[in-house]
Amino acid sequence: MNITFYQASERGYADHGWLKTWHSFSFASYYDPKRMGFGMIRVLNDDTIAPSMGFGMHPHDNMEIISYAIKGRLKHVDSMGYETIINQGEVQHMSAGSGIMHSEFNASETEVAEFLQIWIIPELRNITPIYHQIQTKTLIQRDGLRLLASPDGRDGSIIIAQDVLLYEFYDSKTAKLSFLLKGKGRGVFIFVIEGTLEIGNQRVYKRDAIGIMDIESVDINILSESRFLIFDTPK
Repeated sequence: MNITFYQASERGYADHGWLKTWHSFSFASYYDPKRMGFGMIRVLNDDTIAPSMGFGMHPHDNMEIISYAIKGRLKHVDSMGYETIINQGEVQHMSAGSGIMHSEFNASETEVAEFLQIWIIPELRNITPIYHQIQTKTLIQRDGLRLLASPDGRDGSIIIAQDVLLYEFYDSKTAKLSFLLKGKGRGVFIFVIEGTLEIGNQRVYKRDAIGIMDIESVDINILSESRFLIFDTPK
């Protein structure tokens, strides 16, 4: 078993004025050879975007891209013809595949938008690009967990082109969670959006993360009202 703690204050950070962004893994000008991803997770950026500002049209390919809206509203436009708003409590997925262009802007003129941008390395390259968007509250909830993304779309989750399961925990009632991974030889990555957890002897606070490889289950003590993501990923 290999455990890595990712403290929020030790993440990469860039302030572009209109964009404040924290990187759990190496991205853009932030480079740490020890933090090139976890399992099939390559990028986890924590972005705050000023009103009416955003990312202009830019290309992606061969990456599973998930946008998780924490606060506010994002306007999305892409080369597949989709133009939509990603609202708080919604998750958008693009399988960039053989290539796609898209833009994302804060849809509010007065309030900041906060969202997580997650990149997952796909199992196959150059597939046909696809797009999905869901409201998390419409998904089945079991023990505080909702399955947001999976390779087979079970429980209404987004289908991604990789054997990764992405769960959201958002429940103030559960004090302890025993999470069973899909199988042997996999890893779990837990990112805390809000709240405080205890995993083993490690306290994990807001925007901290912890990654554990080669385990079959993990016990999570939930010490305050919390929201966090759990990734069940192959190596």
